[in-house]
Amino acid sequence: MAFHIVLVEPEIPANTGNISRTCAATGTYLHLVRPLGFSTDDKTLKRAGLDYWHSVKLEYHDSFDEVKEKYAGSRFFFATTKTDKRYTDFEFRDGDFFVFGRETKGLPPEILEAHPGQTMRMPMSEAVRSLNLSNSAAIILFEALRQNDFPGLR
Repeated sequence: MAFHIVLVEPEIPANTGNISRTCAATGTYLHLVRPLGFSTDDKTLKRAGLDYWHSVKLEYHDSFDEVKEKYAGSRFFFATTKTDKRYTDFEFRDGDFFVFGRETKGLPPEILEAHPGQTMRMPMSEAVRSLNLSNSAAIILFEALRQNDFPGLR
């Protein structure tokens, strides 16, 4: 069993590094959609991922359309602050993809408009615009893992 996290044009290397460590710890695939806001040999990226990069199932893509085409038939869920549906309103299953946008802008409107029934948010106070990207990815991923009884994890 494996889930997938897709980062569309991530900007902050430490967030991507933290997410990579979460992916290594859970057997989750990580997909990075270019352009990236950092170099993949960035020290901050490597430091955040520690020495777990060799355990990350990592793929690079030139566009989100490329991901959708390669994994046609898969289920995709989109994290955004622009929906009323909570991430806990969904039942996740093996092979699902969780898609996150840039730290400063989120996912492009055209991606969200193309998938209105698959958008989800995390409840939060109005004191902030959004949660940190690496925290958001971990929260959603661990809900999916919990729903599936943490397959392959001890």
